[in-house]
Amino acid sequence: MKNGKLERRHLETDVLIIGGGTAGCYAAIRLGAEKDLRVLVVEKANIERSGCLAAGVNALNAYISNGHTPADYVEYARRDAEGIIRDDLMMTIAESVNAVTEDLERRGLVILKDAEGHYVTRGWRNVKINGENIKPLLAKGVREQENVTVLNHVNITDLKVADGAVHGAWGFSVRECTAYDIEAKAVLIATGGAAGLYRPNNPGFSRHKMWYPPFNTGAGYAMGIRAGAEMTTLEHRFVALRCKDTIAPTGTIAQGVGAKQVNAKGEVYETKYGLTTPQRIFGTVEENRKGNGPCYLDTRHITSEQQSDLYHAYLNMAPAQTLKWIESGKGPKEQPVEVEGTEPYVVGGHTASGFWVDTNRETTIHGLFAAGDVAGGAPQKYVTGALAEGEIAADALAAYLAAEQEKPAPRTAVKDEGDVYEAYEAYLSREPGNLTVEQLEEAMQKTMDEYAGGIHTDYRYNASRLKLADEKIQHIETLLPQLAAEGPYELLKIYELRERLMVCRALIAHLLARKETRWHTFGENADYPQQSEDGLCYINSRLEHGAFHIYRRPLVKGGHYEHTRP
Repeated sequence: MKNGKLERRHLETDVLIIGGGTAGCYAAIRLGAEKDLRVLVVEKANIERSGCLAAGVNALNAYISNGHTPADYVEYARRDAEGIIRDDLMMTIAESVNAVTEDLERRGLVILKDAEGHYVTRGWRNVKINGENIKPLLAKGVREQENVTVLNHVNITDLKVADGAVHGAWGFSVRECTAYDIEAKAVLIATGGAAGLYRPNNPGFSRHKMWYPPFNTGAGYAMGIRAGAEMTTLEHRFVALRCKDTIAPTGTIAQGVGAKQVNAKGEVYETKYGLTTPQRIFGTVEENRKGNGPCYLDTRHITSEQQSDLYHAYLNMAPAQTLKWIESGKGPKEQPVEVEGTEPYVVGGHTASGFWVDTNRETTIHGLFAAGDVAGGAPQKYVTGALAEGEIAADALAAYLAAEQEKPAPRTAVKDEGDVYEAYEAYLSREPGNLTVEQLEEAMQKTMDEYAGGIHTDYRYNASRLKLADEKIQHIETLLPQLAAEGPYELLKIYELRERLMVCRALIAHLLARKETRWHTFGENADYPQQSEDGLCYINSRLEHGAFHIYRRPLVKGGHYEHTRP
């Protein structure tokens, strides 16, 4: 389609939900009770199998059991995040996770129970489930809402913002030659975090065998950053400890059968470095640096029944690990499981990175809300935390629209839709040149890996390298206009690269701004290898006139937080 022309469609709704994953679907279900509101869910894949739950999950990692309280969960999150959390956000999540768990069960999710009928727990914060159908159950709940419309296979690229308020968004179909101008009274961003910024563990054909879904490109972050939203704690990256090569989860082994982390000498090293998430990875990196690797989860003590349980558990979420055991002829009872750290990700469901929101999950742009992996300040959300935030944001959206029945027309012009459409069509009409998306993506990942604390440098970085990384990433951004797309799907790939590059720039700015090592591995600052008391604050940023401006905000302790608006 070298004429590059797209059919243009205009849609109007009261609430636009961008992203039909965990939080987006649950927000839509909640808004189904507001029969007077028109709700539109836009998803670049299909809500039936999109987002982090696409392939299923075998546990809900945020559930409060065994006599514990929501306050206990807040303190657990605070310890794991070395103090950098929002009390108000964490408490509202912790108060809701049990209720949304029970709602999932009512919707048909199989939650394992013991002989007394109690949920089977893994520690005091987890319950075991048969979760291969969890996403279809949420999608079914969305389809049952009479006032909710779903638009699948449409990629949103830009927000419509004027006078500090959101008025909708633009996007394009990834299957048809159609562009969309969506007018909305309020918007919820519920897209995923950002994977693929750094060079991954596995090369070539296997490069997308990673911890976090490769189709989560930081789209929500990027469109918010471009629109001038304030972001927080992006430097709180996430690195997962995973089974080597398969990049399968390790928690099922560590918690499920009590496997200890050991080095090649058989020495237990996890207690030497600490048991928080970043400390477990830091210990693995350090043992390898000292020549004591490879490192393992020691499973040789487990029973045959436990081994069978592990085979079944991994078939639910990471079948490659079960296949590896079977093909090698050695199960975890005979051979310990080698572990390694992944490349870094930006994901607000595990760390505190994302939009700076108030207690009701409204961003600094009026009428723009965020939930799930894109909402900052509240780590350790996992599935039920994302559901809780979707519910909280939905209730706040309904209240927001009730308070603003007649939203005034913007005094200043929204960005010209012609600029957005012309950018789409320019890529589609351009003849292919010497550069491809894959080449620029590899250049981006190489830059981030070597200069911004990737696997190549054992997650370490310093100011000199970060400044070079920023120069190189900005140079790659200047090459985007040379790319060409043969059709809508290739156009999607260009915009996914554009999103990742914007998140890279923001991440680098945050890494430079935090002059300490608050979290080993997650933020291993070689210039400042220790924690600093001055670091007990939020590092926030806004993109202003093409540059990132840093704001340091004090910790929010308890209570309720609202933005100060002009």
